[in-house]
Amino acid sequence: MLAVVTGASSGIGYELAVELARRGYDLVVASAGERLTEAAETFRALGRNVLEARVDLATPDGVDELWEEIEELGQPVDVACINAGVGVGGLFKDTDLDEELDMVSLNCASTIHLAKYVVKQMTARGEGRILFTSSIAGEMVAPREAVYAATKAFVLSFAHSLRFELKDTGVTVTALQPGPTDTDFFHRAGMDNTKVGSEGKSESQPDDVAKEGLEALFAEKDHVYAASLKTKIEGKLANAIPGEVKGAMHEKMARPLDEK
Repeated sequence: MLAVVTGASSGIGYELAVELARRGYDLVVASAGERLTEAAETFRALGRNVLEARVDLATPDGVDELWEEIEELGQPVDVACINAGVGVGGLFKDTDLDEELDMVSLNCASTIHLAKYVVKQMTARGEGRILFTSSIAGEMVAPREAVYAATKAFVLSFAHSLRFELKDTGVTVTALQPGPTDTDFFHRAGMDNTKVGSEGKSESQPDDVAKEGLEALFAEKDHVYAASLKTKIEGKLANAIPGEVKGAMHEKMARPLDEK
Protein backbone atom coordinates (compact mmCIF):
# COMPACT_ATOMS: atom_id res chain seq x y z
CA MET A 1 0.00 0.00 0.00
CA LEU A 2 1.26 3.45 -0.93
CA ALA A 3 0.42 6.85 0.53
CA VAL A 4 1.49 10.26 -0.74
CA VAL A 5 1.82 13.13 1.74
CA THR A 6 2.73 16.66 0.71
CA GLY A 7 4.12 19.17 3.18
CA ALA A 8 5.49 16.21 5.12
CA SER A 9 8.66 17.71 6.59
CA SER A 10 6.93 19.15 9.66
CA GLY A 11 3.64 19.87 11.37
CA ILE A 12 0.42 18.15 10.38
CA GLY A 13 1.93 16.63 7.22
CA TYR A 14 4.74 15.04 9.22
CA GLU A 15 2.23 13.50 11.62
CA LEU A 16 0.04 12.27 8.78
CA ALA A 17 3.05 10.45 7.36
CA VAL A 18 3.94 8.96 10.75
CA GLU A 19 0.41 7.70 11.29
CA LEU A 20 0.18 6.23 7.79
CA ALA A 21 3.53 4.46 8.23
CA ARG A 22 2.21 2.97 11.45
CA ARG A 23 -0.84 1.78 9.54
CA GLY A 24 1.43 -0.12 7.14
CA TYR A 25 1.74 2.27 4.20
CA ASP A 26 4.88 2.89 2.21
CA LEU A 27 5.31 6.60 1.64
CA VAL A 28 6.07 9.24 -0.93
CA VAL A 29 6.73 12.41 1.06
CA ALA A 30 7.12 15.79 -0.58
CA SER A 31 8.35 19.16 0.60
CA ALA A 32 10.64 21.94 -0.49
CA GLY A 33 12.05 22.19 3.03
CA GLU A 34 15.49 21.07 4.12
CA ARG A 35 13.95 19.09 6.98
CA LEU A 36 12.48 16.50 4.63
CA THR A 37 15.50 14.19 4.73
CA GLU A 38 15.50 14.01 8.52
CA ALA A 39 11.76 13.45 8.55
CA ALA A 40 12.06 10.65 5.99
CA GLU A 41 14.57 8.86 8.21
CA THR A 42 12.00 8.89 11.00
CA PHE A 43 9.41 7.37 8.69
CA ARG A 44 11.86 4.67 7.57
CA ALA A 45 12.54 3.82 11.21
CA LEU A 46 8.91 2.73 11.38
CA GLY A 47 9.76 -0.03 8.91
CA ARG A 48 8.34 1.44 5.72
CA ASN A 49 9.77 2.20 2.29
CA VAL A 50 10.00 5.96 1.83
CA LEU A 51 10.63 8.05 -1.28
CA GLU A 52 11.64 11.66 -0.65
CA ALA A 53 10.60 14.21 -3.26
CA ARG A 54 12.33 17.55 -2.66
CA VAL A 55 10.14 19.66 -4.93
CA ASP A 56 8.63 23.14 -4.95
CA LEU A 57 4.93 22.45 -5.21
CA ALA A 58 4.18 26.15 -5.66
CA THR A 59 5.33 25.67 -9.27
CA PRO A 60 3.76 23.51 -11.98
CA ASP A 61 7.17 21.95 -12.66
CA GLY A 62 7.39 20.89 -9.03
CA VAL A 63 4.04 19.11 -9.17
CA ASP A 64 4.96 17.41 -12.44
CA GLU A 65 8.29 16.29 -11.00
CA LEU A 66 6.54 14.80 -7.96
CA TRP A 67 4.07 12.89 -10.10
CA GLU A 68 6.81 11.58 -12.36
CA GLU A 69 8.63 10.20 -9.31
CA ILE A 70 5.42 8.56 -8.11
CA GLU A 71 4.76 6.95 -11.48
CA GLU A 72 8.33 5.64 -11.66
CA LEU A 73 7.59 3.53 -8.58
CA GLY A 74 5.05 1.56 -10.59
CA GLN A 75 2.86 1.33 -7.51
CA PRO A 76 -0.67 2.74 -7.36
CA VAL A 77 -1.50 5.49 -4.88
CA ASP A 78 -3.94 4.19 -2.28
CA VAL A 79 -4.03 7.33 -0.10
CA ALA A 80 -3.20 10.91 -1.07
CA CYS A 81 -2.91 13.56 1.63
CA ILE A 82 -2.75 16.86 -0.23
CA ASN A 83 -1.61 18.92 2.69
CA ALA A 84 1.11 21.39 1.65
CA GLY A 85 0.22 24.99 2.38
CA VAL A 86 1.43 28.27 3.86
CA GLY A 87 -0.09 31.40 5.36
CA VAL A 88 0.52 35.13 5.19
CA GLY A 89 -0.64 37.30 8.07
CA GLY A 90 -1.36 41.02 8.21
CA LEU A 91 -3.72 43.62 6.83
CA PHE A 92 -4.24 43.15 3.11
CA LYS A 93 -3.23 46.75 2.35
CA ASP A 94 0.17 46.07 3.97
CA THR A 95 0.98 42.48 2.99
CA ASP A 96 3.38 41.55 0.21
CA LEU A 97 1.66 40.77 -3.09
CA ASP A 98 4.28 38.28 -4.28
CA GLU A 99 4.04 36.32 -1.03
CA GLU A 100 0.28 36.13 -1.38
CA LEU A 101 0.40 35.07 -5.01
CA ASP A 102 2.91 32.36 -4.09
CA MET A 103 0.51 31.25 -1.35
CA VAL A 104 -2.35 31.02 -3.84
CA SER A 105 -0.12 28.99 -6.15
CA LEU A 106 0.75 26.51 -3.40
CA ASN A 107 -2.53 26.34 -1.51
CA CYS A 108 -4.84 26.35 -4.54
CA ALA A 109 -3.18 25.77 -7.90
CA SER A 110 -0.90 22.95 -6.78
CA THR A 111 -3.80 21.29 -4.97
CA ILE A 112 -5.79 21.17 -8.21
CA HIS A 113 -2.75 20.14 -10.25
CA LEU A 114 -1.80 17.17 -8.05
CA ALA A 115 -5.42 16.17 -7.48
CA LYS A 116 -5.93 15.93 -11.23
CA TYR A 117 -3.22 13.27 -11.51
CA VAL A 118 -4.36 11.43 -8.39
CA VAL A 119 -8.04 11.37 -9.35
CA LYS A 120 -7.35 10.12 -12.88
CA GLN A 121 -5.25 7.25 -11.54
CA MET A 122 -7.63 6.33 -8.72
CA THR A 123 -10.79 6.44 -10.84
CA ALA A 124 -9.14 4.26 -13.47
CA ARG A 125 -8.60 1.65 -10.74
CA GLY A 126 -11.93 2.25 -9.03
CA GLU A 127 -10.49 2.83 -5.56
CA GLY A 128 -8.55 5.30 -3.46
CA ARG A 129 -8.79 7.86 -0.67
CA ILE A 130 -7.96 11.58 -0.81
CA LEU A 131 -7.53 13.89 2.19
CA PHE A 132 -7.40 17.62 1.56
CA THR A 133 -6.10 19.86 4.34
CA SER A 134 -8.37 22.89 4.48
CA SER A 135 -8.92 24.86 7.71
CA ILE A 136 -11.60 26.15 10.03
CA ALA A 137 -10.56 29.50 8.53
CA GLY A 138 -12.18 28.37 5.29
CA GLU A 139 -15.57 28.97 6.93
CA MET A 140 -14.63 32.11 8.86
CA VAL A 141 -14.44 35.83 8.20
CA ALA A 142 -10.69 36.23 8.68
CA PRO A 143 -9.33 39.78 8.79
CA ARG A 144 -5.51 39.87 8.77
CA GLU A 145 -5.55 36.48 7.02
CA ALA A 146 -7.94 37.43 4.23
CA VAL A 147 -6.14 35.73 1.34
CA TYR A 148 -5.12 32.68 3.38
CA ALA A 149 -8.70 32.08 4.51
CA ALA A 150 -9.88 32.47 0.93
CA THR A 151 -7.42 29.79 -0.23
CA LYS A 152 -8.74 27.40 2.40
CA ALA A 153 -12.34 28.16 1.45
CA PHE A 154 -11.31 27.27 -2.10
CA VAL A 155 -9.85 23.93 -0.97
CA LEU A 156 -12.93 23.16 1.13
CA SER A 157 -15.34 23.91 -1.71
CA PHE A 158 -13.26 21.87 -4.14
CA ALA A 159 -13.14 18.90 -1.75
CA HIS A 160 -16.89 18.90 -1.19
CA SER A 161 -17.67 19.19 -4.90
CA LEU A 162 -15.14 16.56 -5.90
CA ARG A 163 -16.51 14.19 -3.29
CA PHE A 164 -19.94 14.44 -4.91
CA GLU A 165 -18.52 13.88 -8.39
CA LEU A 166 -16.68 10.75 -7.25
CA LYS A 167 -19.41 9.24 -5.08
CA ASP A 168 -19.97 6.24 -7.38
CA THR A 169 -16.36 5.63 -8.41
CA GLY A 170 -14.87 3.91 -5.34
CA VAL A 171 -12.77 7.02 -4.59
CA THR A 172 -13.52 8.92 -1.39
CA VAL A 173 -12.70 12.53 -0.51
CA THR A 174 -12.40 14.02 2.97
CA ALA A 175 -11.62 17.59 4.04
CA LEU A 176 -9.50 18.07 7.15
CA GLN A 177 -10.30 21.35 8.91
CA PRO A 178 -7.89 22.10 11.74
CA GLY A 179 -8.06 25.15 13.94
CA PRO A 180 -4.94 26.80 15.35
CA THR A 181 -2.37 24.03 15.80
CA ASP A 182 1.03 23.94 17.48
CA THR A 183 3.20 23.99 14.35
CA ASP A 184 5.52 26.56 12.76
CA PHE A 185 2.65 27.81 10.57
CA PHE A 186 2.20 31.09 12.46
CA HIS A 187 5.94 31.75 12.58
CA ARG A 188 6.22 31.32 8.81
CA ALA A 189 3.14 33.52 8.36
CA GLY A 190 4.76 36.33 10.35
CA MET A 191 2.21 36.00 13.16
CA ASP A 192 4.34 35.21 16.22
CA ASN A 193 3.32 38.51 17.79
CA THR A 194 -0.39 37.73 17.83
CA LYS A 195 -2.66 36.03 20.32
CA VAL A 196 -3.36 33.13 17.99
CA GLY A 197 0.33 32.75 17.11
CA SER A 198 1.59 32.87 20.69
CA GLU A 199 -1.27 31.29 22.65
CA GLY A 200 -4.06 30.01 20.43
CA LYS A 201 -1.97 27.48 18.55
CA SER A 202 -1.55 25.42 21.72
CA GLU A 203 -5.22 24.44 21.46
CA SER A 204 -4.36 21.51 19.17
CA GLN A 205 -1.34 19.27 18.67
CA PRO A 206 -0.46 18.18 15.13
CA ASP A 207 -0.47 14.47 15.98
CA ASP A 208 -4.04 14.71 17.27
CA VAL A 209 -5.10 16.63 14.15
CA ALA A 210 -3.49 14.00 11.90
CA LYS A 211 -5.09 11.08 13.74
CA GLU A 212 -8.55 12.64 13.58
CA GLY A 213 -8.04 13.46 9.92
CA LEU A 214 -7.10 9.90 9.02
CA GLU A 215 -9.85 8.42 11.16
CA ALA A 216 -12.32 10.55 9.19
CA LEU A 217 -10.68 9.54 5.91
CA PHE A 218 -10.90 5.82 6.59
CA ALA A 219 -14.46 6.24 7.89
CA GLU A 220 -15.25 7.92 4.53
CA LYS A 221 -16.52 11.11 6.17
CA ASP A 222 -16.87 14.27 4.12
CA HIS A 223 -14.93 16.43 6.59
CA VAL A 224 -13.71 16.73 10.17
CA TYR A 225 -13.03 19.68 12.47
CA ALA A 226 -9.80 18.86 14.32
CA ALA A 227 -8.71 18.60 16.99
CA SER A 228 -9.62 20.90 19.90
CA LEU A 229 -13.08 21.17 21.39
CA LYS A 230 -13.03 24.90 20.61
CA THR A 231 -12.44 24.21 16.92
CA LYS A 232 -15.23 21.65 16.83
CA ILE A 233 -17.66 24.10 18.44
CA GLU A 234 -16.59 26.94 16.13
CA GLY A 235 -17.06 24.66 13.15
CA LYS A 236 -20.55 23.65 14.21
CA LEU A 237 -21.51 27.29 14.73
CA ALA A 238 -19.72 28.69 11.67
CA ASN A 239 -22.84 29.07 9.56
CA ALA A 240 -24.98 30.34 12.43
CA ILE A 241 -22.71 33.17 13.62
CA PRO A 242 -23.09 36.48 11.74
CA GLY A 243 -20.12 37.44 9.59
CA GLU A 244 -19.49 40.63 11.53
CA VAL A 245 -19.19 38.65 14.77
CA LYS A 246 -16.87 36.08 13.21
CA GLY A 247 -14.72 38.86 11.80
CA ALA A 248 -14.43 40.59 15.18
CA MET A 249 -13.44 37.31 16.84
CA HIS A 250 -10.73 36.63 14.28
CA GLU A 251 -9.45 40.21 14.35
CA LYS A 252 -8.91 39.96 18.10
CA MET A 253 -6.85 36.80 17.69
CA ALA A 254 -4.85 37.87 14.62
CA ARG A 255 -3.84 41.48 15.33
CA PRO A 256 -0.38 42.16 16.81
CA LEU A 257 -0.30 42.05 20.61
CA ASP A 258 1.23 45.53 20.81
CA GLU A 259 -1.44 47.09 18.62
CA LYS A 260 -4.36 48.72 20.42
